[in-house]
Amino acid sequence: MRHMTILICACVAFVAAPIRAALAYELVPDEIMLKMAGADVVIVGEVHDNPVHHRVQRDVVAALEPRAMVWEMLTDEGAKRINRKLISDPEKLAAAIRWAELGWPPLSMYLPIFNAAPDAPIYGALVPREAAMAAMDAGPAVALGADAARYGLTVPLPDEEKSAREAGQMAAHCDALPAEMAPVLVQIQRLRDAVLTRAILTAIEDTGGPVVVITGNGHARKDWGIPSFLARMQPGLRVFVLGQSEAGAIQGTFDAVLDAPEVERDDPCAAFHKATD
Repeated sequence: MRHMTILICACVAFVAAPIRAALAYELVPDEIMLKMAGADVVIVGEVHDNPVHHRVQRDVVAALEPRAMVWEMLTDEGAKRINRKLISDPEKLAAAIRWAELGWPPLSMYLPIFNAAPDAPIYGALVPREAAMAAMDAGPAVALGADAARYGLTVPLPDEEKSAREAGQMAAHCDALPAEMAPVLVQIQRLRDAVLTRAILTAIEDTGGPVVVITGNGHARKDWGIPSFLARMQPGLRVFVLGQSEAGAIQGTFDAVLDAPEVERDDPCAAFHKATD
């Protein structure tokens, strides 16, 4: 029985490449799998601490057998240490990629995704803390260096998008930050989108694709996330974006959305306000 609901179906039909049809994937409908199989890049969003979302990501990776994976959660340096032997030893893997220092949910949530394609090269796209701090001080264009103009980071956002994104950042931080921080947070988000895009293009160049991207919904969204950067940088790429919502709630546009129950969690705003008091 399928445990998830299709909220948005893709309108664009891709020519499907072979997938591992012999395996049963209860969480991802066949029609979505087939559309993914025709893409050069498949971006699978998530709410980071939702275990059902990670099960979907595992199924997608297992079915598509990508030639490479790009991870928002890993630095480039950490990703380069990963190999099949390391994946088979969770403790050594966590130590090698310094997972405990990165602030993500337990690695156990992500291990099945690694194991679904243990031989696929892994590319990390996490912006190091030093680069994020530089972006806060001098803007994302400085942090990205020579690639900034090509990725569009030197171009101001349209007023309507800028306002919407700043409001979203304030809401995401429980309206507990000074208002002047909102534009800075938007700039850092743009930098992260650009770095993810650069890692995807490197993976395509190195392996020929297909590439599966593991990232949060905010980076996956088509309207202003990674797909908009890919369209700018390499418009011929076939990209499929799967968003994953909780209890029907999600922001942004996607080729398809799968829904899962909301995870029970403490009020993040209560903790955030306490931390900022």
